Amino acid sequence: MKKLSLFLILLVFTVPNAFAEVYIDNDHKYLGDDGTIHIVGEIINESDKPINQVNVIAIFYSGDSSVYQTSTENLTSMIMPGMKGAFDLMVTEDIGHVDYYLLDIDFKVTQPKDQMIEITSSEFTHGPLDNIAIQGTVANNGDLTANMVRVIATLYDRDGNVVAVSEARTEPDYLRANDESFFVIPILDKTQTDKIVDYSLVAESEEYTAVPEFPLGSGVLLVASLSAYIALTKNPSVVTRGLGHLSNPRWILTRLR
Repeated sequence: MKKLSLFLILLVFTVPNAFAEVYIDNDHKYLGDDGTIHIVGEIINESDKPINQVNVIAIFYSGDSSVYQTSTENLTSMIMPGMKGAFDLMVTEDIGHVDYYLLDIDFKVTQPKDQMIEITSSEFTHGPLDNIAIQGTVANNGDLTANMVRVIATLYDRDGNVVAVSEARTEPDYLRANDESFFVIPILDKTQTDKIVDYSLVAESEEYTAVPEFPLGSGVLLVASLSAYIALTKNPSVVTRGLGHLSNPRWILTRLR
């Protein structure tokens, strides 16, 4: 009985702290050129544990009444301690007039992956149809073949808000040990391209996730003649193992912009 009481006391003090250390930041709503509503943003993991099965839930309101609810998954399967994930929540149907939305997160604490996938170069490119893309190379520093390798780009405006998210797989989508491959991430929504000034990249495979610190790179964004640079993501925390399910009760209220 004493052991159970001690466990409940520890649970009360540790779980709220975990809630506070995983949160949504820099979210932004926009209407795509095909009429789809997008809410894009980042999930920040400031805890000392890796998380997976990360879901972002959105409830849309007109006045005081909710008119629509939907959810989406984080684009990477795992967010390591001290790193960020990205999401793109899409609504394709007509949900009527909306004044604001609320965001919530649901996730699980999980076992870490080895951090062996490294983005070794990247740059903006300008295509023949006034479209832009991010191209670069990604390396597998591990001892195993990395399968289903993909790279996710989070794109920012001048104020650091997320304005778009895109992803691509390497071709082929596997990467042998100590090998390197080329990737191209298209930025398809032209309604957002003139706002983009910065970007960050993260890569993963079924076996591995990204190394804690990306190499510094730079490029020139041809759209609107704005310079761009790679935003670095660092992982100073020590990865600890743990299992459990956490659901964040803190809602984020965002007025539609």
